Amino acid sequence: MRDALSNRDVSQIYRLLRRRGVSQRQIAALTGQSQSEVSEILKGRQVMAYDVLARIADGLSIPRGYMGLAYDEATAVRVATSEVDPQVEEDESVKRRRFLAHAAAVTMGAATMSKDSASWVAHPAQAPAPGRIGITDVRQVEAATRALRALDYQYGGGFCRDAVVAQLSWGQQLLDAHATDQVRDRLFVALADLHNLAGWTSFDSGLIDASRNHFAHALELARAGKNDPLVANILYRMGRVYLHQDAPNDALKLFQLGQIAAQESGSELAVAVLCANEAWAYAAMKNERQAMKLINRTKDEFARADHTNPDSWVSFFNETDLYAMVGTIHSVLAMEVDRKHTRFAIPALTRAIGTYGDEMARSKAFNLSMLATNHMIDGDVDHGARVGRSAIEIAEGIKSARTKQRIIPLKAEADKRSNNSDARDLSERIDKFLVN
Repeated sequence: MRDALSNRDVSQIYRLLRRRGVSQRQIAALTGQSQSEVSEILKGRQVMAYDVLARIADGLSIPRGYMGLAYDEATAVRVATSEVDPQVEEDESVKRRRFLAHAAAVTMGAATMSKDSASWVAHPAQAPAPGRIGITDVRQVEAATRALRALDYQYGGGFCRDAVVAQLSWGQQLLDAHATDQVRDRLFVALADLHNLAGWTSFDSGLIDASRNHFAHALELARAGKNDPLVANILYRMGRVYLHQDAPNDALKLFQLGQIAAQESGSELAVAVLCANEAWAYAAMKNERQAMKLINRTKDEFARADHTNPDSWVSFFNETDLYAMVGTIHSVLAMEVDRKHTRFAIPALTRAIGTYGDEMARSKAFNLSMLATNHMIDGDVDHGARVGRSAIEIAEGIKSARTKQRIIPLKAEADKRSNNSDARDLSERIDKFLVN
């Protein structure tokens, strides 16, 4: 029974109860399910919704921890925002390795819906989910994800993360509804992408544990829905989390795993995305040769890609994003390897910035701060300070922890030039921005 509980194998739990003389009707009464639901679960139907699993545990007087339900989303948020202890670096490296192992297992085709990933949030009051769903219900999840992603791009993850998690808390109930195989596969993919967005907005809000939690679920659901492009996208996003944590070697491993899924998908655009991010990781590792090799491959794959009807998971990677990535990689190389890379970074970033609209405010802020950093490195301090002020003006209107992290290199360059009044003023303004 303990094995069945730890695996959240409700079918086996119910079968073991039946062997001990507990009737279907008794199980239904204890768990708040109908007898027909209990019958379907006994026949093998999976139960994955957090609130249903929690209700089963509570109804059967089973400690939630036996089913891995004790550490829920609310706990993750509290832990993520608590004061860090001296062991946090060691603990985080262990977490990165565990996620990498999980990602490799899922990407290479191991069983999904594992017991090790933490659980979805359950809210005490929710609108009831339908007992039977069709394509229309799945389209509603997809539409909500698109709308929430647009808010994330424009205003930052802190603005919409709670809404994403709330939508996910409701949407995951649909997993227990009756549906055709075709609808269920599409639901897997829709919920995978919603988890993908929850992971990204959590990351943007500084909630790394919650982010990893959502990305793990997203991987499992995307694999269950047989969607290789989405698997590649999820791995690329989690790799970006590790780049943010200054762990480029771990990030590179995730990007390489994502490359496997991208190549299996047959999408040159997905391959280009992973190549660009591999190049970023190599640049952070000061491997100029590999970074340049992968920049060139990114451009080649992008040129060969079909841009008329791209998969929705990679449609963001247009010409603007290509130039932004090229500029980013050269910026890292300029800071870490050789300042000569500013002459490649500046025109690429300038071109990207010129095409960003208001709906891409966060990306524009990121690129302006990098452009300002390159001008500082290049010796054009006054212009760099002007561009830096523009970056801060945009960043102040965005709820994103990453904007603060991404502007720190600009402050470091400004501080090196404290004899210049514009550089001093910029550094002071950055200080105020970082504490707000």
